[in-house]
Amino acid sequence: MKTFAHKKSLGQNFLQDKELSAWIADQIQPDRAPIVVEIGPGDGALTEHLVDRSEKLVLVEKDNMLAENLEERFSDRDNVEVMRQDATLLDMRPWYRHGDVRVIGNLPYSVGGPILKAVLTPPTPMTRGVFMLQKEVCQRLSAKLGGHGYGSLSLLVQQHWHVEMIRVVGPEVFKPRPKVDSAVILCTPRDPASLPVYDVALFRRLVKMGFSQRRKQLKNLLPDEIPNGGWPALASSLGVDVMVRAEQLSLEQWVQIARWFEGRTDTDRGQKASEMFDVVDENNVVIGQRPRGEVHAQGLRHRAVHIFVFDKRGNVYLQKRSHLKDAHPRVWDSSAAGHLDVGESYAACAIRELHEEIGAVVETTTKIAEIPATERTGMEFVELHAATYDGAIKYAPDEIEVGQWFKPATVTDWVNARPQDFATGFIECWRAWEANAKP
Repeated sequence: MKTFAHKKSLGQNFLQDKELSAWIADQIQPDRAPIVVEIGPGDGALTEHLVDRSEKLVLVEKDNMLAENLEERFSDRDNVEVMRQDATLLDMRPWYRHGDVRVIGNLPYSVGGPILKAVLTPPTPMTRGVFMLQKEVCQRLSAKLGGHGYGSLSLLVQQHWHVEMIRVVGPEVFKPRPKVDSAVILCTPRDPASLPVYDVALFRRLVKMGFSQRRKQLKNLLPDEIPNGGWPALASSLGVDVMVRAEQLSLEQWVQIARWFEGRTDTDRGQKASEMFDVVDENNVVIGQRPRGEVHAQGLRHRAVHIFVFDKRGNVYLQKRSHLKDAHPRVWDSSAAGHLDVGESYAACAIRELHEEIGAVVETTTKIAEIPATERTGMEFVELHAATYDGAIKYAPDEIEVGQWFKPATVTDWVNARPQDFATGFIECWRAWEANAKP
């Protein structure tokens, strides 16, 4: 095996302990996994314990010399891919088609934070992550209320992930030796239903404000205009003293703060079963009106519109449906979609749904296809529309868990590989778009 001099500019510290390397590799549970991605494999200390265990192994290495060595070393294995890539700029979207994406890495101290941001920030296909970096950072990432290192980083990561520090590692196992201890963390996704819905961007902003000056009381750091009775009412709803500081509040309480600023005081209920729809016959002619709950329960024919939003580069925006949805929760769907209100036209519904679901204001949409009502469309007569939009996306968390822009070719590969990741109505629309309107 070749030996390499570390590059200080890349923060390289090569792992030397084979027993520890094998143990870390086991924590990602690579056996028979569809894909394992190793970030910063370096000289292959972890890699040798990962190869031939998963269906596909991707090695992301920025250092060209190290990448070349890895390519030579594993050139006889078709299921090993070496990517010469800066992991802070990693695009994980093509890996959605694998379904179960596990990511592991001995991360450079100098860029560990940006790499974690790249792989942990939703939306991400990662289902399990094992990372080694400096102990202090691991403590902050995994800290719970009252624990050492608990702060804004803990909250911003743990709103989406369960983070556990599973081992402390001394400097003696690295070459060159770092000056501080390292640690290994395990990251697994948090069930979104474990927290009430809230505006993630607002939550992030409020947390950063609250921890900007840790010695100050929280009431002096939050925005001056606090709705629904001001800070005393908010503190009372949290069950805390008005002089509380940011680090004295749990994740759940911080979510409650974000919801308070949004005006959310009721329990999440999802969609209203009483909402009225036009019911139609087999020819899409209106024959009456019925409430949503009755329409879905009885499989009555009704009307809906799906809209694909494209940016100026030709990427399409997809949404992942909220867990509160009464049909197809937590699967991917069109940019926006919805049922026509009583007496509403498809064109008017398309413009309304774009604004309500993702905050997009457009004057017109283009009709792409008409799709008949079948079980795959949920007995909906669907019109598929398209729109071009390059503005900001602001989705309603009751409707959408998360959203992302994708290259159409990536979506096609993903749909073909894992149709179960999508609402069936979306697949019908995607096939219609492929047949009629590829830009």
